Amino acid sequence: MIGRWLGSRTKRVQRTSPLAAVRTPARAGVLSCRVLDPVNDPVMHAEFAISDAMGRQVVSGETDPFGSFLTTVPAGEYRLAVSAEGFTPYRASVTVAEDSLSSLGDVTLQIAQPPELPAPGDWEIEPTHSSIGFTARHIGLARIHGRFNSFAGALRIGERMEHSAMHVVIDAASIDTNVRMRDDHLRSADFLDVERFPTLEFYSDRFAHKGGNRWAVTGALSLHGVTRTVTLDTEYLGLGNGMEGEVRAACRATTELHRDDFTVSWQTMLARGIAAVGPSIRVDLDVQIVTKN
Repeated sequence: MIGRWLGSRTKRVQRTSPLAAVRTPARAGVLSCRVLDPVNDPVMHAEFAISDAMGRQVVSGETDPFGSFLTTVPAGEYRLAVSAEGFTPYRASVTVAEDSLSSLGDVTLQIAQPPELPAPGDWEIEPTHSSIGFTARHIGLARIHGRFNSFAGALRIGERMEHSAMHVVIDAASIDTNVRMRDDHLRSADFLDVERFPTLEFYSDRFAHKGGNRWAVTGALSLHGVTRTVTLDTEYLGLGNGMEGEVRAACRATTELHRDDFTVSWQTMLARGIAAVGPSIRVDLDVQIVTKN
């Protein structure tokens, strides 16, 4: 993704403008911008980040329904980065003067070329550079992070990506939250019951393109003897070469599971009715695949 730093444009705040009613703190100025697509429609919810000359982020956020943002920052030199799904990032340098409006005016984002897709054929998950993790809420406050250490997966990439299929098998007993007593409890009949249900399995043949590098991968997840439909919100990261020159493809994916949907309903309540374990589990996958030998 390529961007270039552009010069800044600064103008004094006119006391008859709407900004005249905005109280600017001492030694501060106002920075604004409107983000448009190539046909001059506003890009709402574009993400912006403003960093100082040392590279430290000062403020970040999203554009409003009109594609605009306006923020107050201490006077000084800044770098602005604007990004949105499906567009090439925009970057600029800007000087914000004290008690002044520094406006970049209308900024047009260019359509980004989607990354090259993996070639049709049989691929498999490369476990050394892949991970299947999860996050659960604990006693309504902290988050517990864990992972499965043993898994395997195969993909058949179709002539069109939408005609692809995948099958992933996870060793339930390989669950790891870095606390042995807790992991033993998670393996027990109260949770995964690994003696009766030694694996979790996911099968999908529904790959739907959502635009840019976003895909929805919908399939059947079998967990604890129950099968439910699950959709992975997937970000395709493109192709690369490994240490030995082999072609790899990579993606990130997330989904949220509800324990009751899979009859994993063990619970204990603490004082004031606070649940020890939250009802939902966030699953995060970082996956690299290589061609199957």
